[in-house]
Amino acid sequence: MTFSTLSALSPLDGRYAAKLSALRPLLSEQGFMHRRVQVEVAWFIALSDAGFAEFKPLTPGARTYLLGLVKNFCEADARAIKDFEKVTNHDVKAVEYWIKSKFEARPELETSAEFVHFACTSEDINNTSHALQLKAAVGQVVLPALDGVVAKLREMAHAYAEVPMLSRTHGQTASPTTVGKEFANVVVRLATARERIASVPMLAKMNGAVGNYNAHLSAWPDFDWEAFSKKVIETPEPLGLGLTFQPYSIQIEPHDYMAELFDAMARTNTILIDLARDIWGYVSLGYFKQRLKAGEIGSSTMPHKVNPIDFENAEGNLGLANALLRHLAEKLPISRWQRDLTDSTVLRNMGVAMGYSTLAYSALMTGLNKLELNAEALADDLDASWEVLAEPIQTVMRRYGVQGAYEKLKEVTRGKTVRAEDLHGLIRSLDIPEAEKTRLLAMTPSSYVGKAAELARRV
Repeated sequence: MTFSTLSALSPLDGRYAAKLSALRPLLSEQGFMHRRVQVEVAWFIALSDAGFAEFKPLTPGARTYLLGLVKNFCEADARAIKDFEKVTNHDVKAVEYWIKSKFEARPELETSAEFVHFACTSEDINNTSHALQLKAAVGQVVLPALDGVVAKLREMAHAYAEVPMLSRTHGQTASPTTVGKEFANVVVRLATARERIASVPMLAKMNGAVGNYNAHLSAWPDFDWEAFSKKVIETPEPLGLGLTFQPYSIQIEPHDYMAELFDAMARTNTILIDLARDIWGYVSLGYFKQRLKAGEIGSSTMPHKVNPIDFENAEGNLGLANALLRHLAEKLPISRWQRDLTDSTVLRNMGVAMGYSTLAYSALMTGLNKLELNAEALADDLDASWEVLAEPIQTVMRRYGVQGAYEKLKEVTRGKTVRAEDLHGLIRSLDIPEAEKTRLLAMTPSSYVGKAAELARRV
């Protein structure tokens, strides 16, 4: 079978491949190789500037050439590394050999070739590469996608700030709100969740086989390898890696920051599942219509249907993403003794977890952009729910010391179809100031929204 989007085992590289084009260069195996080359080159150049008599500073031409290997890395380079791996059966060693192969016919680099991967363990290269991948994926894809959803929700919060809507607590009619206020609630939650993701530092270590600089000190015992490693890791790209230094580790970086990041993403996704389900329900109630797309079919047998498929797709993909994100968060911080290999294959699925998340964000945006408010349905629902005014009436009664306020309203409303005249009759019989009676008599379910509009506009 020829590989294509139709034969891909994962729908991320099949049915949904086109929607994940921005993520693929960053979190694919090619993206991983690219970052490994970047780390090896940064370490090699830094070693040349460390002041060792055995490795003189590289010339400007050599530096430009090396940085070009990173900048111009392409699929052909990745395939060449895979060819080396067929021989080495070791993916990091294959990167080292590929870089050395690029030194041929360049005497300055050939004479210094043994400083490629000098004193490094494979995990020095891998953990820094993973951090670079995550930094790019979060900064270039995940956060912009989330920001798009938040911006759209904020726009809807403002646009519908004053549109009254019946609330449903426990699925029952409850105190009215506004459509905009309900979107505003989600905006605030997502803004906080987004900042949790953005604030996670991307940590990296380059300290050798078990985290003690053993090999480094065997070569130059008096050199401050810890300070050197920190400088390489924290110096901004392209000469450094622009990450945060992790001073303590076993052979692998502990992955606690990854767990924090993936947990933060999962919490964000949970908020979005909540949103997707609520909007699905509002579409079902008729509060929202969906803009039609020419030629689109909602059901193979029921031609009237316009299904909320974007919110259903989002919910499903968010669930898949969270299953992976939570496994990553729970598994990655655990390693037997100084290192086992169980994290390696799991880490290769970071792109899958982020892929399903990104796919869901895209589906949500598509769905939100299709929504059209059905003001008539909202108004009809409110007009059929006068029982919600039992709350303000009994609250005013309590203010003026009317005994048994709650019980009197319960007798009039609970389990009954409540009409405006039923409430108005009760209001007129109350021993409260006439001005208060007038105010209560003027109240309708659609006007009883408290500060909802103000809160929605403020967000």
